Amino acid sequence: MSGDTSVERVEREHRPSPIDVHVGSRVRLRRTLLGMSQERLGEALGLTFQQVQKYERGVNRIGASRLFDLSRVLDVPISFFFDDMPGAVGGGSQSFARRVSGFAEAQDAFEDDTLHRRETLELVRAYYRISDPSVRKRVFDLIKAMTPTE
Repeated sequence: MSGDTSVERVEREHRPSPIDVHVGSRVRLRRTLLGMSQERLGEALGLTFQQVQKYERGVNRIGASRLFDLSRVLDVPISFFFDDMPGAVGGGSQSFARRVSGFAEAQDAFEDDTLHRRETLELVRAYYRISDPSVRKRVFDLIKAMTPTE
């Protein structure tokens, strides 16, 4: 026995899987980039917005058929939901505990990523609402010209 109290064991067993959290965050990212509400995504999938919230937080695991439906509604390949997954989650000979721990650290860094900021999402949405490709290209070139070179 590991010496855990029953409360610690229950809390650990009810934590979302790091993989489910990552996949859910990718669902949220794509939904937000499309300017789609949780309600609208839920309607397209035959779910309530509360169920969508649970998927996005990783509380509820997304099954294969639901992942297929999400990829269709959000217009992305299924692999999109696994993109940018920290390597610590992938295979290898590490123990499961070390892999999960490594993922949690990487996940914290990923959550701070600029792609998850509301400002970034609003900027991307506004950029893609520019219907004239030449204007969009000029905006892109302007932003690039304003940033410091690396």
